[in-house]
Amino acid sequence: MDYIILDLEWNQSSTGEEEVCKVLPFEIIEIGAIKLNDLREKTDEFNELIKPQVYHELHNITRKLIHIRMEQLEGGKPFIEVMENFRKWWGEDYIFCTWGPLDLVELQRNIRYYGLEPIDIAPFKFLDVQKLFSIACEDKKSRKSLEYAIDFMNIEKDIPFHRALSDAYYTAKILQRLDKQVLQNYSFDVFHIPASKKDEIGVIFDTCYQDPYFKYISRGFDDKIKAMCDKTVTATNCFLCNKNLRKKIKWFSPNNKHYYSVSYCDKHGYMKAKIRIRKSEEGLTYVVKTEKFISEDDVKNIQEKQEYSKKHRKEKRAAKSQNHRKKI
Repeated sequence: MDYIILDLEWNQSSTGEEEVCKVLPFEIIEIGAIKLNDLREKTDEFNELIKPQVYHELHNITRKLIHIRMEQLEGGKPFIEVMENFRKWWGEDYIFCTWGPLDLVELQRNIRYYGLEPIDIAPFKFLDVQKLFSIACEDKKSRKSLEYAIDFMNIEKDIPFHRALSDAYYTAKILQRLDKQVLQNYSFDVFHIPASKKDEIGVIFDTCYQDPYFKYISRGFDDKIKAMCDKTVTATNCFLCNKNLRKKIKWFSPNNKHYYSVSYCDKHGYMKAKIRIRKSEEGLTYVVKTEKFISEDDVKNIQEKQEYSKKHRKEKRAAKSQNHRKKI
């Protein structure tokens, strides 16, 4: 299997008023990629400038960040031609690797805009090297810049940053230095969410770098209410012994975007479940649920969060009722 370390540069509207901004907020103007073999040895590279078809004026931020002129881009190839060459180059047996998840999202938006064959019609695995760096070297939660990680690992900065190939080159350098165990903490690209219940994703992650946890990605629902009424979405089974657990803290939401619950397993202890409500590219609602085991102190913190949430909702209802009476 090859590792395809991908980086993109893109341009955007200077006004944000064009109708096309809704479907293509960022137009890719450069693709850079490094190919590593299964031993993470460099075997090839890919780099192409793309002739703009949508935004014909460089946004000020783009121009300052990547130091490129529109005249250079006009000499590039059309996106459709570049993508055809890029697909042939990355081959059949591969996994994408990126610094953060955004490059794959924008690549697929550009593919969709031009009516090209999608990379996949379902979620697919990729390596978020930014996340892997945090897991291996930091606090597992923070997301640092590429240059920060290069400095942290004492990697020589022998070419400038902020061009597609150079940023792919530095991302590859970091990937090469990470322990192979940490690469088991792969991510899922969800530009295309699971099409049906049988396609939903449920994975247990268990490596030496993190405590075991479970991740579930649902199919799409018409709205949040229907999603939260689905038994699979709200189920809290122990992901280690598959026992159906009784909830000690029932599902609650402090912000209408995240939901929390705590259940108890006689064998493995307290298990926290967290649901994130998200919108797909097609406008459907789907959820990402994670489950992990926590301490009694963590349980108390969640209880306090629940009490605060109840108090806040009560105060909000009282204020709304008072305003209504004033109007009457």
